[in-house]
Amino acid sequence: MPDAPASSADAGAVAPPRPNAVVAVLAFAGIVVSLMQTLVIPIVPELPKLLDAPASDTAWAVTATLLAAAVATPVVGRLGDMFGKRRMLLVSVVMLVVGSVVCGLSDALVPMIVGRALQGLSSGVIPLGISIMRDELPAERLAGATALMSASLGVGGALGLPTAALIADNFDWHVLFWASAAMGAIALILVLAFVPESQVRTGGRFDAVGAAGMAAGLVSLLLAISKGADWGWTSGTTLGLFAAAVIILLAWGLFELRTAQPLVDLRTTARRQVLFTNLASIAIGFSMFAMSLVLPQLLQLPTGTGYGLGRSLLTAGLVMAPSGLVMMALAPVSAAVSKAKGPKVTLMIGALIVAAGYALNIVLMSAVWHLVLVSCVIGAGIGFTYGSMPALIMGAVPASETAAANSLNTLMRSIGTSTASALAGVVLAQMTIDLGGYALPSENGFKTVMAIGAGAALLAFTLASFIPRPRPAVPAAASAPAAETSAGTASGR
Repeated sequence: MPDAPASSADAGAVAPPRPNAVVAVLAFAGIVVSLMQTLVIPIVPELPKLLDAPASDTAWAVTATLLAAAVATPVVGRLGDMFGKRRMLLVSVVMLVVGSVVCGLSDALVPMIVGRALQGLSSGVIPLGISIMRDELPAERLAGATALMSASLGVGGALGLPTAALIADNFDWHVLFWASAAMGAIALILVLAFVPESQVRTGGRFDAVGAAGMAAGLVSLLLAISKGADWGWTSGTTLGLFAAAVIILLAWGLFELRTAQPLVDLRTTARRQVLFTNLASIAIGFSMFAMSLVLPQLLQLPTGTGYGLGRSLLTAGLVMAPSGLVMMALAPVSAAVSKAKGPKVTLMIGALIVAAGYALNIVLMSAVWHLVLVSCVIGAGIGFTYGSMPALIMGAVPASETAAANSLNTLMRSIGTSTASALAGVVLAQMTIDLGGYALPSENGFKTVMAIGAGAALLAFTLASFIPRPRPAVPAAASAPAAETSAGTASGR
């Protein structure tokens, strides 16, 4: 299969004059986009009243963002490789601003869902930012910068909950979206001012059929996962969507293998380093989201349960916030470990730290400081894992395919988080206690979810162990004498 020609930077092109500004702007844009994960959590219980719609319908304000992000991330990554990563980054941020404005103006369900879907279309910012860094930054800055950019996904999610709770408690709910629109506009201006356009492009023709097939398969899969609990896991709709996902994605894979310029190069994806990094990403995404589900509920459940701490949503957000700061602080440490031992080792260390954090949570869950400690330990592990994944992916794919490959890796993490949400929901719904006539998740239910989170992290550790170690480079100066010695020996025979 011939590869599309890739254009590179013109000879004599220089590195951007302000790499610090490039890193700071891209990381800020990543944090702004990742805030969308937790933006509506404080108002979800109030949405039926705010939008005058049933709770089953207002849940689409969350589901629409998930589905749009899943479809947009790999598509935008491929378009970035073809037509310019900065260009598609700007398009993604514009989608965020437009979606936020639509939500800010809405008082009905349909415009809210449309706006949230538009916000989901901005999810490609983080993989695009990592790819721009690979193209534009000096080699010695790349590892730390990509670790910081990758960690911004967790940082925004952790900081977004207390920020959104504070706004929702003190202002009209529309202010949430006007604030996100303002931050998006700031990110847009900063990208225009400081981020250069990469000249590394593949060109070629966009695989529209592949994009449509992948979208249909992913939407079927994620709809079944995210709505299965509401519809019933054995209902015809849920089972039909799972079956459709399998059939469509298999057909899509066969089509992509036969296409000259596929949306996703499955042969590259099947390389051992890329394959096992993506599989480990699913497990880590699952493990990370389990924390986001368990800790806020433990903090907010009434003290009458015997294990709930009876705190507000704002307090729950503040407990989670330090984990985001830990992720950011450990980005340079993650980069240093990757430089010394390789990103495979960094990923394995991070997975073990996450598993240790969940094990700690099983025995420490009776005080606020316990949960702060647990969230920081798990955040430290997530910082290590998220910092290593881009390095592993970029070490195995050509520069011209960086955005598409990183976008696919981001999608794998999203599938992990969606699966975590569904499985944890099933566990907590089945393991309950009765308090004043209300069924609430039991202490053993939470411990079971923590154990599953630890198991997912250990699975990521195991999968990462199959990633091949990088081969040591042979210095050119050393190879020449070796060749001469070999030639001399041969001629002397």
